Amino acid sequence: MAGNSTHHFTNTAVLAVERCEATEVVPSRSFDRRLADTYRRARLRGGMLENLVGVRERRWWDEGTTFTDGAADAGRAALWASGVAAADIGLMINTSVSRHWLEPATSVVVHDAIGLSTSCQNFDITNACLGFLNGIEVAGAMIDAGLVDYALVVDGEDSRRLQETTLERLAGPTTTAAEVMAEFAALTLGSGAVAMVLGPADRHPEGHRVVAAASRAGTEHHALCVGDDDHMLTDLRGLLDAGLDLSQALWEDAAAEFDWGEGMARYFIHQVSQVHTDAICQRLEIDPALVPRTFPTFGNIGPASVVFTLAGEQASLERGDRILMMGIGSGLNACCLAIDW
Repeated sequence: MAGNSTHHFTNTAVLAVERCEATEVVPSRSFDRRLADTYRRARLRGGMLENLVGVRERRWWDEGTTFTDGAADAGRAALWASGVAAADIGLMINTSVSRHWLEPATSVVVHDAIGLSTSCQNFDITNACLGFLNGIEVAGAMIDAGLVDYALVVDGEDSRRLQETTLERLAGPTTTAAEVMAEFAALTLGSGAVAMVLGPADRHPEGHRVVAAASRAGTEHHALCVGDDDHMLTDLRGLLDAGLDLSQALWEDAAAEFDWGEGMARYFIHQVSQVHTDAICQRLEIDPALVPRTFPTFGNIGPASVVFTLAGEQASLERGDRILMMGIGSGLNACCLAIDW
């Protein structure tokens, strides 16, 4: 059976969203220099990251700083901005792809660093680049159900290790053009962190109402992008085509229930590349002027990217603006989540 999964929220509001920027700027040209011999031998043109993909630079955490440090800093900033005390958070969800280990959950590190209560339930939700939107959905459902009053969703990502191992591997003397392109997506990633505090809308008229979400699965495409901390292989064309088809199917089915194609102040689309952004805007007939971009200077920060972009744009939003967050995660899964700002 084909169709969307749709959720309506009745009493959930965004109370604050804050981001933490990694501080070490890593230009794409530095990657080009490290791969210059490989590009020449494989007859590939340098500058593809900047000129074709549109990623001029990305960030890495300073040595000694981890992605969980960033997630905790973003979480503390969001708590301060929301006015909600750490002791009142009943749920904390970590949605990072990046992990220190398989066990325990990464959430425990952030929970401990922030100093959340022993009564604050915490766990990880991992769903590739869709994780943060799923985290909002779960937190909203628990708030609507009265299971918790306040929730904190966090995400911290670190691209340094994967990119350093990828560059070292691709700089080898036998690397082919096909091998470069299979690992090229790993070089577009970036590091950063973001956090969001959610609470009951009826107690916080100043909050931003979470309205509804629609999701759609295309899991027959689960082999198009597969990765771990050291190695990521991506079928670039296959992933783009399948992602566009899945997004269009979600969009068309949602149109009967939602008017997301018009009246939106901003569309916060997952930050992959200029090629992806242009293609999704064209396929869904979205005005590109309404799509803020962070990938040129921060790269693709995985599940943090959509909300990271929102955090940077929130000062320009006005009360009553309608916004749509749109994500696609390897696997494939797609989601749109609407907020009345």
